[in-house]
Amino acid sequence: MADKIKPTVLVLNGPNLNMLGKREPEVYGSTTLDEINQGLKKQGLELGLEIQCYQSNSEGALVDRIQEAYEKVAGIIINPAAYTHTSVAIRDALLLHNVPIIEVHLSNVYQREEFRHKSFVSGVATAQMAGFGAMGYTMALNALAKMILEV
Repeated sequence: MADKIKPTVLVLNGPNLNMLGKREPEVYGSTTLDEINQGLKKQGLELGLEIQCYQSNSEGALVDRIQEAYEKVAGIIINPAAYTHTSVAIRDALLLHNVPIIEVHLSNVYQREEFRHKSFVSGVATAQMAGFGAMGYTMALNALAKMILEV
């Protein structure tokens, strides 16, 4: 009996998230990006999803990965980090996809500096998680699984 192909979820992380656990732990927590990714992969197995994780400090590399995922993923979780507030290119690349997209932020961006209150991604995202720390990724994946698997 052949194995059923699992739906794929792409998890994208923007600039400086590779420094989680080191950079401003009072704001972003002490959990590393590798720990978050490993937890998501384990959670994905339990949910019946394949998880692909990608991080880049380069806007163009993130756009390229979003484009490469076209018609290959069932959902996207994205923490665009600083590109949240500046990247029309990432927003436009996400418009290629007709799948659920959840925007994640470790901190509550609405309690921070005014410039962080504007997200170019939120207008194309299905939902947004902000202020839950690393748990926001877990919550996002649970929500995404319900959207993908319980259609």
